[in-house]
Amino acid sequence: MTDFVTRLILETWHIFTDAAPYVIFGFLAAGLIKAVLPDDVVARHLGGGSFTAVVKASLLGIPLPLCSCGVIPAAIGLRKQGAGRGPSAAFLVSTPESGVDSIAITWALLDPVMTVVRPIAAFITGTLTGMLISLLPEEKTELDIVSTACGCSDSGCEPAGQPKLPLMSRVVDGTRYAFGELLKDIGGWLLLGVLIAGLVSTLVPDGFFAMLFEYQAASLVLMLLIGIPLYMCASASTPIAAALVLKGLSPGAALVFLLAGPATNAATLTVVARFWGRKATLVYLSVIACCSLVLGWLVNEFYAWTDLDITRWVTTSEAHAVNVWGNLAALVLLALIVRAFWISRKTAGCCDG
Repeated sequence: MTDFVTRLILETWHIFTDAAPYVIFGFLAAGLIKAVLPDDVVARHLGGGSFTAVVKASLLGIPLPLCSCGVIPAAIGLRKQGAGRGPSAAFLVSTPESGVDSIAITWALLDPVMTVVRPIAAFITGTLTGMLISLLPEEKTELDIVSTACGCSDSGCEPAGQPKLPLMSRVVDGTRYAFGELLKDIGGWLLLGVLIAGLVSTLVPDGFFAMLFEYQAASLVLMLLIGIPLYMCASASTPIAAALVLKGLSPGAALVFLLAGPATNAATLTVVARFWGRKATLVYLSVIACCSLVLGWLVNEFYAWTDLDITRWVTTSEAHAVNVWGNLAALVLLALIVRAFWISRKTAGCCDG
């Protein structure tokens, strides 16, 4: 038992030190995005249901590091600001499937191919979802009632007209948001994901999935069935996917898990049904499932055609000695996560009092 606990701690810490520098970089980038992204961009560019608006919404969602829980109020906010059903749905799909933080972790724990494929897959999935939902007949939803009461329509809402802060002030505010509220929302899930990855590395024998899934279709479908109900953000799912790949899971099946896991869960599907409609929910789930399977299959074909072995990149990363900078980044990241939770709890206590 002592040997198991020791190995689990070492495996978990090793994965965390590999990811920590890239996680910190990702959150810094998130703060900058928050600082430079104008608040009124939604009403100007994402209104209606045109193809251009859907594409813009998918592109807007890719770099934003919002998890599956954080993207829901953001997407509803887009609707209230005047975004159409299709563009807001595209944003709801592409955002949790990608993000600057998860892209950075993908580079650290998987390989360059997956780092490039992941945001492209999120864009394709989000765009197709948004286009098909835009083609659906209108359904009366809870959000339509709220939007009408607020004086909003598909053409947009009136801008608030608040003065714009200087760039440096927005950068400071964006950094505080990234290492405060955002880190609180994602940090716990990231630590859980790293712990699960450590458990996989410790408990699952090497080559387990290669022996279990002789046919690639089985692994793709199984990862889809696991990912759909799972409540997991993009950053937290990455170390788990990397650990599974080291145990023999194909890169395509890992991509299915990375796409389906963050974009679908019971809470998201319930909100989509309430605010986008039941038909939109069916389209939402069907497109994510089909795109995940097709893109996963294409990724496996690409790796086979190019004779690439993703485990070589992951194994090389794992084989690196734990350096001082990795340990330091891990300790800093842990301290930042604890600080974010502490400030949040303290603020909540003050409000309750």
